[in-house]
Amino acid sequence: MTLTLTQRMTELVARRFRLLGEPMRLRLLQTLEGGEKPVNEIVEALGSSQPNISKHLQALCDAGLVRRRRAGLNIYYAVADPMVFKLCRLVCRSAEEHTRAELAELTATPGARGGGAKNGSARRREGK
Repeated sequence: MTLTLTQRMTELVARRFRLLGEPMRLRLLQTLEGGEKPVNEIVEALGSSQPNISKHLQALCDAGLVRRRRAGLNIYYAVADPMVFKLCRLVCRSAEEHTRAELAELTATPGARGGGAKNGSARRREGK
């Protein structure tokens, strides 16, 4: 199945990836994965300043990934689009596979790497 994206959809996808390209925003989403939290609890969990957290929460809200509600003096945030966690898991799984493949290549014995000129020469001499 081929995915065909319109110009507008491509722009929306790129915007979402740019939004998720900020580590603090990923940490915010991870903090909210367990459920709704007030800002002060998020600030405490992440050890950052309240203005910085609020700036990133606003960006996530504007993109529809997070929602907020006011209760008295507190503002509570929650994940509005849980699909973002599936996306993160896919990216993490891909990164793990890539890292495993790189590690396997680094730790492979010279003969198991698929033969450069040196390995090919050795095989030719053995065959004669």
